[in-house]
Amino acid sequence: MNYTLNQLQIFLKVSQTQSVTKAAEELYLTQPAVSIQLKNFQDQFDIPLTEVVGRKLYITEFGQEIAMAAEAILNEVNAINYKTQAYRGQLSGRLKLSVVSTGKYVMPYFLTGFMKQHPGVDLMMDVTNKAKVIESLDRNEVDFSLVSIIPDTSQVNRIELLPNKLYLVGTRGARITAQGSVKKIFEELPLIFRENGSGTRQTMEKFIEKHHLTFRKKMELTSNEAVKQAVLAGLGYSIMPLIGIKNELKNGDMKIIPVKGLPIKTAWQLIWLKGKKLSPVATAFLEYINKEKAAISKQFFPQVD
Repeated sequence: MNYTLNQLQIFLKVSQTQSVTKAAEELYLTQPAVSIQLKNFQDQFDIPLTEVVGRKLYITEFGQEIAMAAEAILNEVNAINYKTQAYRGQLSGRLKLSVVSTGKYVMPYFLTGFMKQHPGVDLMMDVTNKAKVIESLDRNEVDFSLVSIIPDTSQVNRIELLPNKLYLVGTRGARITAQGSVKKIFEELPLIFRENGSGTRQTMEKFIEKHHLTFRKKMELTSNEAVKQAVLAGLGYSIMPLIGIKNELKNGDMKIIPVKGLPIKTAWQLIWLKGKKLSPVATAFLEYINKEKAAISKQFFPQVD
């Protein structure tokens, strides 16, 4: 056996994603590079690690055992690196975050300064929909989560980072012929929704329910970016967070449709489980957020105050 740490890392990522393409994306490698290293790793075993059925890659039972061993080895290697950095007086370890998809426009700005101060810290940030974010939080798989709606079922501590405002928006040439009530406006508009499990979808549905609105549902899309592109293309209208469309509004590619009762106001909040014993890295990040959040909000998000 003569496998490398790089091969262990690549095979572990392939086993987690069950896709060479997705593994390459997450490791910032080309697909051929991942395929070559996966083949070189497989050549050292007489038993298949993977199999392809149809066009889908599956990890064999033996491959799953090897993936577990690879993860344990890589964790030990990381522990050695962190201990070395600790002896040098550097804060070291992993900071694990789960972030709702629209939160990708927010969270990086609250991380940059901290990561520059502590080069020994590794960041793992999963950007997904609200349901999966809460699931990873409840399973204690992450240190913190970023959400705009606090889950009713979870016992959490929280820090508010900045306001979140949602407006009804359309493309540049949008024309609203309905006049008067909110109901008439929404009866005319083809609406674009986020998928079930999305916090934006939940907020939008609460507004519709509160005002007893009827509407034409045009389509359902699985990311904020997809909804934005659909609106830009003129396929319909949507209620969207200001944070994700500020450039399009500034450039005049999208416009806010004035509607009574909007914007909807929530807040971007960093949450963590009550009773969770935070690691030194997580504790340091929390201290950084408490100290710097106002300055970060003022510098990067003046438009949302």
